[in-house]
This record gives sequence, structure tokens and C-alpha cells, in this order.
Amino acid sequence: MELNFFDLATTDYGNVLSREHFFDLSIRPLWQHMKRISGPAYPVQLAPGDNLMLHSAIYSAPEGSIVVVDGVDCQYAVAGGNVCAVAKERGIQGFIIDGVIRDLGEITKMAFPVYAKGVFPVPGKKQQFFEPGMPIVCGGVRVCAGDMIVADMEGIVAIPQSRANEVYQMAKEKLDAERGMQLAEWEANHRIKIQKALEVAKMRNHSA
Repeated sequence: MELNFFDLATTDYGNVLSREHFFDLSIRPLWQHMKRISGPAYPVQLAPGDNLMLHSAIYSAPEGSIVVVDGVDCQYAVAGGNVCAVAKERGIQGFIIDGVIRDLGEITKMAFPVYAKGVFPVPGKKQQFFEPGMPIVCGGVRVCAGDMIVADMEGIVAIPQSRANEVYQMAKEKLDAERGMQLAEWEANHRIKIQKALEVAKMRNHSA
């Protein structure tokens, strides 16, 4: 059975994955009410002030993928309205950019999901080549081609391809267990858990 990673929120994955799989909070949805996106990562490395490889990626990234970009800095826009329009037309799910874009009005109107650090009006050059699909670091997270990306209003997670099924199952099982609880039951369990944590914390504090 094919797993639908879209069905779970990033908070669900946050319950079972450690911090290093989650992008820095400075990379955020650039327009309101953006839908959750999920898909395999297509990593793109850029050079400072240069957007060539992202502009190339809209033609080489597989349909259904999410283009994840190390834009290096925020000095120049790495994409704009036409790039996003072509990406959307070609079936790319969205962009995750450690950097900035422009033409936010156009992008909002076409409802193309872009997570980035912000906007800036001046575009970069198109001169620097990098091998497509090689591992990058984006938002402090190492991303390889095929890693499962899930992004929503709570944040962005990169699930390693080798662990994707395992992580999904763990997150789904935890969510299902919590959904089956009434609030009173959850509160009772939570109260016991917090009491035990307080006792351990007090003992640690006294022994320090």
C-alpha cells in the first residue's frame, strides 16, 4: 500500500523525529492559508547572487516533487512569478527556499506554494553550474534527492528516504492512539507523565 505522507501534519512527524530533521523557522509560507504539501525532494544548490540551477530545475525536477533550494544568502531573488508558473504547470508541488524570491503578488494569485525567507525585488545572475540533485543543506537540514518533504503552517520536515515508511508508521500509530482518547483520559495520562518528570527533575536538581 502506498503511503500518503500528506495525511499527517509536521507536528505528527515532530512527535517521532528529532530536531535536526526540521527546517529553521525563518523559512516560512509566503502567503496566507497555504495548503500542506508533500513530495520527494529535488535538491538544488545555488551560488551567491546566482539562480541558474533553480531556473534549470523547473524543467528537470520530476512531476510531484518539491524543489528544495540552498540559496546561500538573501541578497538577490532566486525565482519569480514566471518560474513559479512554469513549475506549477509541470506538476512541481512547491518550492522550499533558503533565500528570497520576488513577484509575491503573482505567486499568491496563482496559489503556488513557496516557503522562503522573504521577498526582494532584484534577481540574481545565471552563470554558476552545480550538478543537479546532489545533497544540500537547506534551513540547517541536510536534504538528499528522494527524501520525503512535508511542509505546512507549522513548519517543514525532511524525512530520510531510507526511513520514510518507518517514520510514517510511527507517526500514524501515535496519532491514531491519541485520537482514540477522550480529553479526560489524555489529561489523566498527561498528569502522571508530568508528575514523574517533575520528580526526576527535582532529584537531578538536588544532586547537582
